[in-house]
Amino acid sequence: MEHWSVEEYKNYTDRSKMKKSKYRSNKMSIDGHTFDSQKEADYYCELKTRLQAKDIRGFCLQPIFMLADGLKYKPDFIVFNNDGTETIIDVKGFKTKEYIAKKKVFEDKYNLKIIEI
Repeated sequence: MEHWSVEEYKNYTDRSKMKKSKYRSNKMSIDGHTFDSQKEADYYCELKTRLQAKDIRGFCLQPIFMLADGLKYKPDFIVFNNDGTETIIDVKGFKTKEYIAKKKVFEDKYNLKIIEI
């Protein structure tokens, strides 16, 4: 039989109360921005490097697009390319039914393709 100290038991119960992410991703903070996953934070760093190298004109975090009254879509990034075009980026680990539906409405309404990373 194993015996725990009061402190060991408290640490164990505190850890078990920690809220787990719905899709097992860990939030990350960089430059004052909080990202839903390490993958999204890594892509942000890649965009910063591309901007510094003048490979792109700029980028925006989580722009809001109105799909219908009360229905919004927020991709992770919009990238402003040097040729004047824009690229909509969504960093995905898991595609929900809601995302799939919003993606279709967005692409039809705005005539833009969403690039999934």
